Amino acid sequence: MIVPTRNEARNLEVVLPAVAAVRPAVYEVIVVDGDSKDGTVETARRVLPGVRIVRQTRKGKGNAMACGFAAATGDAIVMFDADGSADPQEIPRFVAALVEGADFAKGSRFTKGGGSDDITLLRKGGNAGLNLIANTLFGTRYSDLCYGYNAFWADILPLLELPAVDMPPHPDGGMYWGDGFEIETVLNCRVAAAGLSITEVPSVEKERMFGETNLRTFADGTRVLRTLAAERRRAGRDDRPAAPGTAVPGPAAVVPPAGHPAVPATPATAPVPPAVPDRAVPAAQPQRPAPRPHADAPRPHQQPSRPAPQPQPGAGRPAPQQPAPSPVAREQRPVGAERDGSARPERTGVRYAWGEEAS
Repeated sequence: MIVPTRNEARNLEVVLPAVAAVRPAVYEVIVVDGDSKDGTVETARRVLPGVRIVRQTRKGKGNAMACGFAAATGDAIVMFDADGSADPQEIPRFVAALVEGADFAKGSRFTKGGGSDDITLLRKGGNAGLNLIANTLFGTRYSDLCYGYNAFWADILPLLELPAVDMPPHPDGGMYWGDGFEIETVLNCRVAAAGLSITEVPSVEKERMFGETNLRTFADGTRVLRTLAAERRRAGRDDRPAAPGTAVPGPAAVVPPAGHPAVPATPATAPVPPAVPDRAVPAAQPQRPAPRPHADAPRPHQQPSRPAPQPQPGAGRPAPQQPAPSPVAREQRPVGAERDGSARPERTGVRYAWGEEAS
């Protein structure tokens, strides 16, 4: 589980013990600190002795997330905010969605079983408009584009092509494209463009416990809109077929909006940001356990394992062992990368964790 922080000491007093109480237990908790001045790191160590601390290498939530992703040793990664707005008791729902066959479990406040105690009418309307634009551009059925409670299998990280964590800070004091609050929209767009399996998981957002939010309704909404346009251009370049007899190019770099220079492609093996040296780090990740039937929940202190691929007529994706809703289909570009010996799907969409098909 990745928890980005900056001056969140009071919130971590409550959040981390609540995470520790989750059953099945969370395999590892990584707090990524952005130069906090209020004792965030010390508080994290005190209330959760087994926590791992990672220092982010640049500024911005996107960079903090990328540093946490690079440091994670588990098979499944959960994105979790430190402000108390996310409920740790929902973590098993996200993990269950992955074990049942999803590549990406997308939290949603606007599906059956979800809700929010914090969102304003203005932000709700803006989110609905951005959902419509994203779904039109990418052929998805997202119901909550701007929510950061998500989970995914760690082996899809190369497809996301996030900025390398070892790049130096931006020379002008700004942020590279993907280092800021646009990270959640970037992930949603790239998961859809890669043709991965997406499941929406109902989630209830609570109010921030302490401190002030960094959200800015109009500025952040504009940034999300620009992100959608930039990611659509990127996906469009990837969709263009190569001329006969020419080599197929690698994934195209993003051409971001003005003021946010594109970054070089992330190397295949990105350096792991340094962990704080005086804290013991868990032992190296063991071999993945043999896949279990989808109905089995992960055991305490045991990582979830990706289901074994099974042949399915007409598609390269494995079929779940239990009946599952049919994803909302859309045509996808071929993706050359393979995982676990099976090809990427030709069709994808958003399905819901309670078993209804999106319409």
